[in-house]
Amino acid sequence: MADELPAERREQINDELFTGRKIGAIKLYRAATGVGLAEAKEAVEAIEAQLRETAPERFTRRSGSGCGTAVVAFSFVLLGVAALLARLE
Repeated sequence: MADELPAERREQINDELFTGRKIGAIKLYRAATGVGLAEAKEAVEAIEAQLRETAPERFTRRSGSGCGTAVVAFSFVLLGVAALLARLE
């Protein structure tokens, strides 16, 4: 199905994926094809898998881990310290 995409739209989707914006890629895919969310997600993930095999060096962000993970972890540490200080008072 990805082969049915116009070359310009395919490049836009690739760019979104290379920069770690999978949701943007899914939105572009849906707009170009008119398919539902689940089908678009599946298609975009297939495109991403292909890109990771053929051009892994072009990906600028690692998927699954980033600043958000660090912020959440730090927040839990702060909550733990606050709870400990509350017990000491």
